[in-house]
Amino acid sequence: MNTSFSITAIAAVCVVTLTIGALGFRLSRTTSDFYVASRMVTPTWNASAIGGEYLSAASFLGVAGLVYSLGADMLWLPVGYTVGYLVLLLLVAAPLRRSGAYTIPDFAEARLESAAIRRLCSVLVLTIGWLYLVPQFKGAGLALHAVSGAPTWAGNLVVAIVVLINVVGGGMRSITLVQAVQYWIKVTAISVPAFVLLSWWIQHGQPIPQVASTPPGQQWSQPLSGFGGVEHPVYATYSMLLALCFGTMGLPHVLVRFYTNPDGAATRRTTSIVLALLGLFYLFPPLYGAFGRIYLPHLPVGTSPDAVTLLLPTAVIPGVVGQLMSAMLAGGAFAALLSTASGLTICVAGVVDQDLVRGRLRRFTGNDARAVNGFRISAIAAVAVPFWLSLAARDMGLADTVGLAFAIASSTFCPLLVLGIWWRRLSTTGAGAGLVVGGALASTAVLLTVFGQVHGGWAGALLTQPAAWTLPTTLVVMTVVSLATPKRIPRGTARTMVRLHAPEVLSANLGEQRP
Repeated sequence: MNTSFSITAIAAVCVVTLTIGALGFRLSRTTSDFYVASRMVTPTWNASAIGGEYLSAASFLGVAGLVYSLGADMLWLPVGYTVGYLVLLLLVAAPLRRSGAYTIPDFAEARLESAAIRRLCSVLVLTIGWLYLVPQFKGAGLALHAVSGAPTWAGNLVVAIVVLINVVGGGMRSITLVQAVQYWIKVTAISVPAFVLLSWWIQHGQPIPQVASTPPGQQWSQPLSGFGGVEHPVYATYSMLLALCFGTMGLPHVLVRFYTNPDGAATRRTTSIVLALLGLFYLFPPLYGAFGRIYLPHLPVGTSPDAVTLLLPTAVIPGVVGQLMSAMLAGGAFAALLSTASGLTICVAGVVDQDLVRGRLRRFTGNDARAVNGFRISAIAAVAVPFWLSLAARDMGLADTVGLAFAIASSTFCPLLVLGIWWRRLSTTGAGAGLVVGGALASTAVLLTVFGQVHGGWAGALLTQPAAWTLPTTLVVMTVVSLATPKRIPRGTARTMVRLHAPEVLSANLGEQRP
């Protein structure tokens, strides 16, 4: 492989990212600019930015890797990733924007009138955000190593530096410009090589996908034939779908995007456009998994299945054309990593800033200049922790790690948001109990999975895909405890519910949260 093409593509994406981000530097002055781009982002622009942010390493590389290694069952992943936005559109998008909050902890404190609930939500945001950031750094290391042979930490470091420059310099306003452009870079980078490979496949014959490496008794192309070795594939599939469909609304970096729209109607239009943009993108990753089975039935020793997308063009098409296609995919992968990492960093930095830096260090409170400096310091912490974890983490699939973040989000923030928006009898005690129980159960399952303590049988299936039992458990706990503690229903619930559900014209005078 001619590494110069791929390195040039990656460098070009980084330069474009920094150049576009620089345009936002001059526009970002206030804390509102840094947190929510002053709530001035139009639906089309915001939808492109959401697509850029949401389509991470797990989408660009991980879905193809899982389809390649595990087969047809993994086609549910792009379905779940996309349907999650439909659920979000129906249940929480517009009311959440009308809440006037800047972060999930902001919303929780406003709805439940409890500083303790806010702190609990802050811990969960950090957990989910850092768990989601780790595979972005790992994906960067994998991509750079696959195309150039560079050590994996080098890719991690490149992403960390570029993300920090953009976030520290311009905050949400700058990142919005970057992510919107990066969505279209990613779609171009993944679609053009896919069409070239498809044309090559049609012109040069149609061999049957190789299944020599598939475990005995399983068929790569047969759904529900083993789900990666799990002994209960039907349960695992439905649990994964639950996590993806309901976990999307609990992802902090997804929700913060809806605060940037000017009103609830714009939020609904944004989400509708996002569904179309995601559907377009997810047509392509499964093709790379299937073509990998045809042309790369056996990967080089020590190569992760996540790298199949990057290795495929040169394995199929000899010469410069294959090298250029691989370079295009490498650039697209880096665009995916940078955009998602930027959104996550904004979200985590916001929580660190509001709940740790400003709460502990008085010199970062007061005017906008001081507050912005606190945000910038928080952004450094938001990147440093997952960067270190990405170096220390054991080998694990990118989509697998992201799936665990979805499991925690679906088991904590999803019930909180749905009940908090639609059920006026939710009490502070009930919400807190549900968050503690759901967070503890899902986090325990995640830790056992990450550290290799999961074995076969039902125990392995339940721990690897916990959403099917942790999500209902959280909903039951929140409901039962709330009904048992009616005196703990916040006094301002009626006023808050009006703000969430009334048109902006009527609820504007009820006030908004400020950072």
